[in-house]
Amino acid sequence: MTTSQCCDNPPALNPAGGEGKVVDSFGGLTAYVAGAADSKAAVILISDVFGFEAPNLRKVADKVASSGYFVVVPDFLHGDPYAPENADRPIQVWIQKHPQAKLFEEAKPIIASLKEQGVLTIGAAGYCWGAKGVVDLAKAREIHAAVMLHPSRIPVDDIKEVKCPIAILGAEIDQTSPPELIKEFEQILSSNSGINHFVKIFPGVSHGWTMRYNNDDAAAIKSAEEALTDMTDWFDKYLK
Repeated sequence: MTTSQCCDNPPALNPAGGEGKVVDSFGGLTAYVAGAADSKAAVILISDVFGFEAPNLRKVADKVASSGYFVVVPDFLHGDPYAPENADRPIQVWIQKHPQAKLFEEAKPIIASLKEQGVLTIGAAGYCWGAKGVVDLAKAREIHAAVMLHPSRIPVDDIKEVKCPIAILGAEIDQTSPPELIKEFEQILSSNSGINHFVKIFPGVSHGWTMRYNNDDAAAIKSAEEALTDMTDWFDKYLK
C-alpha cells in the first residue's frame, strides 16, 4: 500500500547535484552514474517517488561508489517525479502512470549494459516505490544481491520467490510496511535455508528515513548513515 508517509518531507530536487555525472542514456534511460566504469562490481539504485535527482539519493550513490562500485541511478520516472504541490495529481493518481511492475523490464537493459562494459557482479537497492523492482530482479536471478529500504507495496508472495541474498531495512514507525510485515518477510526468508538474508527494523524512525530526513537532526542523520553502512556491507559481502 502507498500511504502519506511515502510523500512526507519531499526533497528539493537538484538535476546538477552529486560528484558523478548524468548521462543521456544508460540501457536506454537517462541516469546518474558514479564511480569507476571499469569496476567489476556495480550497484543499481532505484529511487522512491521523488526520482533520481533527489540530493540524498545522489549522496548515497557517491558514497557507494567510493567503496569501489560503479553505481547507476536510472531515471525510471522518465522526468516525471511525484510533485506534492500538484493537487490535481495525488499520489494514487500519479502511481497509476508509474506502476512498479514496469521496473523489472526497464532494468534489464541496464543490467545488459553493465555486463557489456565488463561488470561481473551486480547488486540493486530500492527505496520505497523502487523496492518492488529490486525484489522482481531478485526473483529472476538478474542480480547477485538485493537490498530493500522501507519498501512499499511488496506482496508477501514476492518474498517467497527471492533467489539471491537479500537485506530488508525497515522502520519502527511505518504505515506502509509496518514492523509486523517486515517480520513476516523475515520468517519467510528464514524458512528458505538456501537464501541468505538480513532483516533489521530501525527504532524511532519513520518510513522514508534513509532519504527524506532533516539535515539539522543529528539522530536522523545517524540512522540514515547506519542504513547506508548496512547496505554497503551487504554488497561488500556478496559482490566483491
